[in-house]
Amino acid sequence: MKKLVLSTLFVLQAVFVFAQLTPSVKAVVLDSKSQKPLQNVIATLKSTNESIVTDANGFFEFKTLPTGSSVLIVSSTGYKTQTYVLEPSGGEALDLGVILLEEDITTELQLSLVSITENDLSDDNSGSDNTSGLLQSSRDVFQQVAAFNWGQSRFRIRGLDNENATTMINGVVMNKIYDGRPQWNNWGGLNDATRNQEFTMGLSPSDYTFGGILGTQEINTRASFYRPGSRLSFGGANTNYSYRVMGTYASGLDQKGWAFVVSASGRWAEEGYFDGTDYDAKSLFISVEKKINDNHSINFTSIYAQNSRGRNSPNTDEVNDIYGVEYNSYWGYQNGKKRNSRVRDLNEPINILSHYWKINPSVSLNTNIAYQTGLIGSSRIDFQNGPNPDPTYYRNLPSYFTSLYDDNNNYIGNTPENISNAQNANFLSSNQIKWDEMYQYNQNTSNGRSVYVLYEDRTDDKLFFANTILNAQLADNIYMNAGLNVRKLKSNNFQNLIDLLGGQFYEDFDNFQSGDAQEPDLNNPNRRVVEGDKFGYNYNLFATTYDAFTQFKFSYNKFDFSLSQTFGKAEYQREGLYRNGLYPTNSFGKSETTSFENFGFKGELTYKLNGRHLFNFNAGYLTKAPTLRNVYPNARLNNNTTIAISNELITAVDASYIIRTPKLKMRVTGYFNTIKNATETSFFFAEGVLDDGEGDNDAFVAETVTNINKKNIGAEFGFEYQITSTIKATTAVAYGQSVYDNNPNVYLNNDNAATATNTNPIIDFGEASLKGYRLPGSPQQAYSLGLEYRDPNFWWIGANANYLADSFIDISSILRTESFYTDRIIGNGVPFPEATPERARELLKQEKFDPIRLVNIIGGKSWRISSKNRNTLGVFASINNVFDSKYKTGGFEQARNANFRELNNDVSSGTPSFGPKYFYGYGRTYFVNLYINF
Repeated sequence: MKKLVLSTLFVLQAVFVFAQLTPSVKAVVLDSKSQKPLQNVIATLKSTNESIVTDANGFFEFKTLPTGSSVLIVSSTGYKTQTYVLEPSGGEALDLGVILLEEDITTELQLSLVSITENDLSDDNSGSDNTSGLLQSSRDVFQQVAAFNWGQSRFRIRGLDNENATTMINGVVMNKIYDGRPQWNNWGGLNDATRNQEFTMGLSPSDYTFGGILGTQEINTRASFYRPGSRLSFGGANTNYSYRVMGTYASGLDQKGWAFVVSASGRWAEEGYFDGTDYDAKSLFISVEKKINDNHSINFTSIYAQNSRGRNSPNTDEVNDIYGVEYNSYWGYQNGKKRNSRVRDLNEPINILSHYWKINPSVSLNTNIAYQTGLIGSSRIDFQNGPNPDPTYYRNLPSYFTSLYDDNNNYIGNTPENISNAQNANFLSSNQIKWDEMYQYNQNTSNGRSVYVLYEDRTDDKLFFANTILNAQLADNIYMNAGLNVRKLKSNNFQNLIDLLGGQFYEDFDNFQSGDAQEPDLNNPNRRVVEGDKFGYNYNLFATTYDAFTQFKFSYNKFDFSLSQTFGKAEYQREGLYRNGLYPTNSFGKSETTSFENFGFKGELTYKLNGRHLFNFNAGYLTKAPTLRNVYPNARLNNNTTIAISNELITAVDASYIIRTPKLKMRVTGYFNTIKNATETSFFFAEGVLDDGEGDNDAFVAETVTNINKKNIGAEFGFEYQITSTIKATTAVAYGQSVYDNNPNVYLNNDNAATATNTNPIIDFGEASLKGYRLPGSPQQAYSLGLEYRDPNFWWIGANANYLADSFIDISSILRTESFYTDRIIGNGVPFPEATPERARELLKQEKFDPIRLVNIIGGKSWRISSKNRNTLGVFASINNVFDSKYKTGGFEQARNANFRELNNDVSSGTPSFGPKYFYGYGRTYFVNLYINF
């Protein structure tokens, strides 16, 4: 009996001690408007990444909590996320009672944001967006302002391109291997289906990947994580599309363990904000999950997003002064209807199969297999031995006549004849593409040969993904994440003939070459091609990448810190399917494999002064493989790789002071990052750039700039204060300097110099004096002030004023080499006699764009249309750039005038023929969205 009593007391004591060491937390989650329970709300313990969902009664409970303080995040699609700092004492159970979730207006803001950011897509086949779309999911005040208010101006956080961020769907990396950037349109129009997101800023640790120095975005499409219900919406805008419809249904997890989500949308416009920019997009999303048991679940996600969009042209000041900034040279009338020659088509479906395995209460494993295929195509006009159809072709502009010089370098642009010619220039009376004339031209040839055709630069990718991610709690305060990611790509790149424009065939040859050099494919010479045929160039790119990471996080009462490591390898290869006449010995067949090995380390330290004041520090060093785009600088014609190309070297540090109180949220951050040994490629026609000894100094060239160092330093400030229960103020400031930090090397590939023995005709132009020039593409100062009023009767209105400055043009590297001063006609390095240092500084001064002032107004109202359930009706509206400001979002110097004399003469004429080209932002725009949740 005594032994039994002692044993019982021992067991009770052990149970009591265990209870002291393992406190729990529970709560019930309700809709603040309807006071009804919310099912499938996700509750996450941030330190352990353990997540559970609420049941049909809105109830959740964590049976155990880590020792010390921890952060609980309660989130659901369409609601504002709630964050709680848990500080259990004595091991008692924590009952948070009722948690009320309010409707999140930022989910409606995202709809208007997409209508802005999908517009600015690059000309190459990657089509990647350089704006702040990545930041949609962030709840940080500064990040929201950067995305929703500054995105209109192409603002880049910390001066970084989005190839320095990692975007994932279910842990699968979505950044393109070709250029390193995510292709947003792969899931465009599916805002409802992609709202379950987790974002980490900068170098902060992610549970899914090592990530880049700009941060990570994880989109979770697990069907059981969606709040049950339906949503229909209809939107109207005057940006890149006019109308949008979207519908979504989520079943929730039923008693048999099944859950599914279906979402679809359509967007279209006969003409967007810029002239002649039509738009048509259709998207479909399906996610199905089967919960096998408490430890295993399988989910299948399929995403289909088709997008077709007419593009708008960058223009010189001369063109904009004549026809306005909405002018677009890419379209013309055909049979009385506008037709755009530069249409970008995208259709790359994604299918992901995911397995979720809860090995034990402390360890989980997520494994994903994915496959993506499809196409990206960008169309344009090609022609042979006919007038250039581009209405902005330099010989059609008035400036062609007013910038002329004779053979003795005397200005003759002011003669009566040239002034008259300028006043009667073709562009003034014929400012759009003449489709009907091209058809007539083709139909009047003697043998049916098309002089003009419409083709597309096509990329057909087949990409296989596989990854696995391990999360484990090793001790009460130690957590580990580890992952392995594999991607294997086959990318077929070619010219695809779309339209013969009334002719019967097109001859496949290079109009600017002669003899065998004219032949794109010596294995099939003298080809005649018809619609649907490949021609011009045809090659495959192969890539296999591996990367693995481990991460250890430590949590204590006053300090949290993490250590992360990564190792990766990239293998690239080109396979030429044509034997090009310029490069007969190194264009056909497979190249050698080029490999790059990479590693990285980063760490985070957080000091918790108390629950409301935190100090955060991050530091990291990593290497990154160059992209396929930069490894093969002239991939359309040959197997050559960039000279001495190697990994980029990236360093980043930041420090933040953070305040989190019920009324005040604030973050102040200082940052410093460098990117060394970067490479950039471009293509253009240059005058006076070569010295061939025969007086021909002009050529179409591929320029490769290597060993580029970039430096970004600055500060961020985000402030949000709840003045009253209904009025909130926000402020954000970004101040930085993003500069070139060295003088990189410039190489030109001159195809005209290629021979059987010279298979890599590279000209070394030496260093370009770029150090100190500003990096282009983003304002480097930004300020925002906003006020928001939320009425208890569920309507709200907000306004913000923004000022953005220090945005600079993209400069030409070759103009800043020593060759710029050399008279190539005389040769032997003889400089132009008129090339004074003072005048050179004037010509090469980097253009700084005017500051941008934007005022935006947003508002909305929602109604509960049923007292028995959560049915709501709502409307959201926004007006951006209320005062209709006209502003440049970017631009680039044309490098055609590649020496001092050519550039000086052109600029001195007053209206240069080859002045910089500019991109403009939208003027006053609106977005209205009507939605119903049921």
